[in-house]
Amino acid sequence: MKLRIKGNSIRLRLTQTEVANFAVSGYLEDKTEFGNATFTYALANDADLQTVGAIMEGTKITVQVPAAVALSWISTNEVGFQHKQALSNGKELFILVEKDFVCLDTTFEDQSDNYPNPNAHC
Repeated sequence: MKLRIKGNSIRLRLTQTEVANFAVSGYLEDKTEFGNATFTYALANDADLQTVGAIMEGTKITVQVPAAVALSWISTNEVGFQHKQALSNGKELFILVEKDFVCLDTTFEDQSDNYPNPNAHC
């Protein structure tokens, strides 16, 4: 699972295996170790929620997804889902969760488990 953070936006991108594991368990997390601390980011299916949201507790960010949204995304060709979460300071946090496609340009990362890119064929 990849995490991109820029300003008040976060984006998670998941491979085919990660989406399949999320479908079974309803939860997926990854970690980045810094030596003196570990940063954790997670995706959680929550049947009690009505909208997508994100929380941060300590050094962990969790994107929470309503069950209906998760089911639709997992079981269809839907690329992703997004939500703008209102913050207490009047600003918004933009949340985007997507299936990870193979890049069309040169990259050195392993893409063997990424979804086929629909733009690869004319």
